[in-house]
Amino acid sequence: MASTSRRALRLLSLFGSRRLWPLRELATALGVSERTVRRDIETLRQLGYPITTVHGPDGGYQLGAGHTLPPLVFDHDQALAVAVALQTAPSTVFGLEDDTARALVTLEQAIPAALREHMKSLRLTRLQNYWEFPAPPIDPTALTAVGAAVRHRHVLVTEMLRADGSRPASGDDDFLPARRLEPHHLVVWAGRWYVVAYDLEDDQWRVHRVDRLRPRPTAHHFNPRELPYDDLARFVMSSHDRGDTTAAWPCTGSARLHLPADVVARFAPGGSVVEHLDTEHCRLTLGAWSWAGIAGILATFDTELTDLHPPELAQTCRRIAHRLATVEDTEGRP
Repeated sequence: MASTSRRALRLLSLFGSRRLWPLRELATALGVSERTVRRDIETLRQLGYPITTVHGPDGGYQLGAGHTLPPLVFDHDQALAVAVALQTAPSTVFGLEDDTARALVTLEQAIPAALREHMKSLRLTRLQNYWEFPAPPIDPTALTAVGAAVRHRHVLVTEMLRADGSRPASGDDDFLPARRLEPHHLVVWAGRWYVVAYDLEDDQWRVHRVDRLRPRPTAHHFNPRELPYDDLARFVMSSHDRGDTTAAWPCTGSARLHLPADVVARFAPGGSVVEHLDTEHCRLTLGAWSWAGIAGILATFDTELTDLHPPELAQTCRRIAHRLATVEDTEGRP
């Protein structure tokens, strides 16, 4: 009976995650025979859940239309997944730290005691990785406005802010008038929130940092456009002008690379900035715990490096080059 009850809860969870389930896939997900799945479905029907049968080659079982699952029907793995996610989520939105902690407490109170004990055994201490460079937390109102515009395909009118969140004055060099954007995708990458949008002011695709926007929603609908790349991740990662700024490090330097900006931007570490110079060259600005650390990262691009700044970086690169030139092979030959 206990085994049947656990499977019934697991079945409800599966029906909540997807509308239609073929019998074979249900059996695989539950690790039982198709005959056992049929019996469990009959059990749910006797308990009042309208599980309907869909006939045909693409048929299967689904929860009846208009019927909702009871709240928080989690199986063991789902409960643990939510607990871990709540404890490891980066703080990229203003004011959500306390809400995340309260959500975890609410979840623990709403699930069975056995699952609650498993969740309490996973109290995590999250240590910062030195290569994590999340952007400053975002205003939830702005994030919601952008997300809703993406979902409903509504044009956004937005002001462009400086890296520190201030608003440029009309006479400043970096002042831009309000932009009209068609937002297509809300993306999280390397701890930063981006919106992939078609800019109606200059008729081209852009990737904007959400924390640099002051959006104003509209009710103007737009039709989806085709992205310039089939791969959304590649487009975001290779867009060198997405508004990133250099992360704070003990040492910060730059070099001119004989590579296109979109290539370098795709592989540059988080917290670095790629500047387009021409079709074959770009400037990479990045930081590390030492000048040797920056030199090592630059060396991974395996291309010509010129115009290094500051002098300490250039001196370190020469010192490392000399050191490598004197390395002996395994037989002792220089």
